[in-house]
Parts: sequence; C-alpha cells; structure tokens
Amino acid sequence: MNVQKKFGASAVLVWKDRKRYLGMPLSFTRYYLIKNGDVWFKTFRDVGLLSTHIEEVNLYRMYDISLHQSFWDKIFGTGTVILYSNDERSPELVLKSIAKPFQVRDMFSQLIEEQRKANGVHVAEIQG
Repeated sequence: MNVQKKFGASAVLVWKDRKRYLGMPLSFTRYYLIKNGDVWFKTFRDVGLLSTHIEEVNLYRMYDISLHQSFWDKIFGTGTVILYSNDERSPELVLKSIAKPFQVRDMFSQLIEEQRKANGVHVAEIQG
C-alpha cells in the first residue's frame, strides 16, 4: 500500500495488520495506524476486496481499550483489541484476531494519551 498516495505526502504508516484465521493473515480486513506529520494519528479498518468499506477514528477521540483473547487466540498468538471512542459512527473499533495483541494494546494506549495531551482533550469520569 502506498501510504503517501492514499493519505497525503507527509503520511507515515505506524502499524498495520490483517484479521487472522488460525494465526495466518488470510482476510480482506486490514487495519492501519497512520500518522500525518505532527498533525494527527488516525486508525482505519478497511474491509473488502472488490468494494471496500473504510472506518476511520482519530486517536484523541478514544477513551478506553479492551483486549479479548480466547483459548484458540492464545494458541495462535492472536487476540482482539477493542478501541472505544466517542465517535458517533464508530463507537467501537474492533481490531479482530490481530497478531501480538498485548503489544498493540500498549502502543495504542500510549499514543492515545499523547494525542489527548497534544489536542487538549480530557475525559471526565462520572461515578454514581
């Protein structure tokens, strides 16, 4: 994939993966984390072969991360990372059956905090 052609001249691919079956990337579901200079980080889910559906969420809009790893995921070294955001169209961005899920979760967690600070975004927690 030519990141500059698709996302602009200053775009950089930070991370990518595919949905995996039995640990092998045999899917038309692709996940990307793109950085555009110092302006923004966005994560994308790209699904399809002949026609595609792309979901995009800015990292600073995300407020929580969850990781699920089934028995079979543990055997094949995969897992599902769920990114929760306050985006109306994509409140949950599911990165299903990705490789190295714990490292990916930690990477997203760190980058989300950095982007929140850079954009002055604060998440208020309300306890009842």
